Amino acid sequence: MASQLRFDGRVVLVTGAGGVNDLGGDMKGLSKGSLAAADKVVEEIRSKGGKAVANYDSVEAGEKIVRAALEAFGRIDIVVNNAGILRDNSFGRISDEDWDIIHRVHLRGSFQVTRAAWDHMKKQKFGRIIMTASASGIYGNFGQANYSAAKLGLLGLSNTLAIEGQKSNIHCNTIAPAAGSRMTQNIMPEDLVEALKPDYVAPLVLWLCHESCEENGSLFEVGGGWIGKLRWERALGAIVRQKNQPMTPEAVKANWKQVCDFDNATKPQRIQESIGGIIGVLNKIDSEGGVSTNPTSQAASTATSAFAGAISHKLPSFSSAYTELETIMYALGVGASMKEPKDRKFIYEGSTDFSCLPTFGVIIAQKPIVGGKLSEIPGLSVNLEKVLHGEQYLELYKPLPRAGNLKCEGVIADVLDKGSGLVVLVDVYSYFEEELVCYNQFSIFVVGSGGIGGKRTSDKAKVAVAVPNRPPDAVLRDTTSLNQAALYRLSGDWNPLHIDPNFAAFAGFDKPILHGLCTFGFSARHVLKQFADNDVSRFKAIKVRFAKPVYPGQTLQTEMWKEGNRIHFQTKVQETGDIVISNAYVDLLPKSDTLAKTPSEGEELQSTLVFEEIGRLLKDIGHEVAKKVNAVFEWHITKGGHTAAKWTIDLKGGSGKVYQGPAKGSADATFTLSDEDFMEVVLGKLDPQKAFFSGRLKARGNILLSQKLQTILKDYAKL
Repeated sequence: MASQLRFDGRVVLVTGAGGVNDLGGDMKGLSKGSLAAADKVVEEIRSKGGKAVANYDSVEAGEKIVRAALEAFGRIDIVVNNAGILRDNSFGRISDEDWDIIHRVHLRGSFQVTRAAWDHMKKQKFGRIIMTASASGIYGNFGQANYSAAKLGLLGLSNTLAIEGQKSNIHCNTIAPAAGSRMTQNIMPEDLVEALKPDYVAPLVLWLCHESCEENGSLFEVGGGWIGKLRWERALGAIVRQKNQPMTPEAVKANWKQVCDFDNATKPQRIQESIGGIIGVLNKIDSEGGVSTNPTSQAASTATSAFAGAISHKLPSFSSAYTELETIMYALGVGASMKEPKDRKFIYEGSTDFSCLPTFGVIIAQKPIVGGKLSEIPGLSVNLEKVLHGEQYLELYKPLPRAGNLKCEGVIADVLDKGSGLVVLVDVYSYFEEELVCYNQFSIFVVGSGGIGGKRTSDKAKVAVAVPNRPPDAVLRDTTSLNQAALYRLSGDWNPLHIDPNFAAFAGFDKPILHGLCTFGFSARHVLKQFADNDVSRFKAIKVRFAKPVYPGQTLQTEMWKEGNRIHFQTKVQETGDIVISNAYVDLLPKSDTLAKTPSEGEELQSTLVFEEIGRLLKDIGHEVAKKVNAVFEWHITKGGHTAAKWTIDLKGGSGKVYQGPAKGSADATFTLSDEDFMEVVLGKLDPQKAFFSGRLKARGNILLSQKLQTILKDYAKL
């Protein structure tokens, strides 16, 4: 048997039906009777060990009712809007009073009670709300025009509250019960009232109000032990006008069969899907000028014509230049810290193993996304205010250089129709010195532009993968700073959503949220630290799905599962338990694939010629040079950001010697610089001391020996 659903500590407010707010009146709301209806239910609850208080205020005084609950129990978790009356009459005989009182009790009453509870639910990040509609509101019923209008109005109210409350974990659903009650006891036969007793409705309400129930914004008919969910259905319809031509009633008549044909019907769930279909029609009319009334092909043809100009569209190429400053700023923006010694390589340019975090690759490629270029895609209408970052894929073909100027080329790989919106797949390829360094795929969700029948999947999409169904192998945590978003935005994403409280409020958030790619960077750091010892050369690829927002100051918890060289992970907010990155993984290269290059590969470097020339010259003048220098130098020559060759110049005793590889004893000084900068030093174009202070030359050991570099490289190395 399934485990019992518990409501320990929850405070529930029920209006009408004697449970627990009830005026005790008759079905027309005219007599307040003895007030015994509510008292009876309270006594029943108390007799079974529960706690309850009665309230006799009208639902139009919603604040008083909610205040009574707060004074008695200190909080409010669930509101069941059930109060109602009847004033049935045929439409022509409904008085203003009969119309108004029905709306005041059913619609305005539910509004007043729910509004009074709303802010309390938002603050506690939990709320469950039930609206009680009716089959009369859904289908209509003779003699109930006032009642039907109010009941369907409750459905509209519920649907909007479901949207507005979702981010605060407030769910709102609507039931349309067929139940016997005091309101229907004089209308239904006695045996039918018994068969449709509220006992067969309450279990649905209990489930919808439970904290584990994720249902939101739904409508259910219920009665007699049966429950069914309802949804809207819309015919594909027909386009009945041509470009630059008037729309005529004759055209409507001619296409009426297609307008009403529910074959291949759609089932819109959100207003964006509804409007999206109409926008697709406008695109079709503007692009083709003609009319297609074939209901089975209209959606596909509309989508094809709308997206044809977008798919494979090449974005303007751009350059992405950066120095060590930008890479350090990014590392700090995603949580690297001096508190962690192994992070030093990412935030101090003087570190001998200074490296660029692999996920900096998204910063290199983000210009089309953060720069508004999506709004310029032909054949695709993108409202930048409706754009969300859905998923991200990044693949590195070699470690990113510590500084560089990369050429980037972007293309619209595909456009997918998810119903409630479009997913635009943007591929960006980044090159350093004509060599492909990294590839990004941005999955951008455009809210409200879908529902026109386009394809839902693509073989070009990098697919997210669910995490294993077992406890994680490792968990790492980092608490973000209250300034985290302010710091991360310095890496180029200037969206005011992440800094401006007014803009965040307009977007529906209580305060500015953290960039999704900032959380992405935190998570990738955790994986790199836990499973690759911060070795950037082992990082191959990462794929994530963004699930929920993070607020600066919250703690990020990355849960990781190792399966071979793939590390599955998901990231949660520790304080709430919300999963904010899901279905994610990092692919690592095996250690054997990341060994340093062999010495023979160093021969391709320009610096190789210099070291070989120094070696030849030492045969003639080695004794003289050794007396002046008396030191052993080790050189790490980099190419593309990683070590390409190591050389040793031993000028201690004898005639000195030069050989490829690390020093066989201990080196007095070790210098790290790129092959290009090495040649600049040799040619006298770059002063070694200036190179050191600018971070282009790294030194360990006796760095004062750098003053003797001129003696070795300039006076004795003749190219």
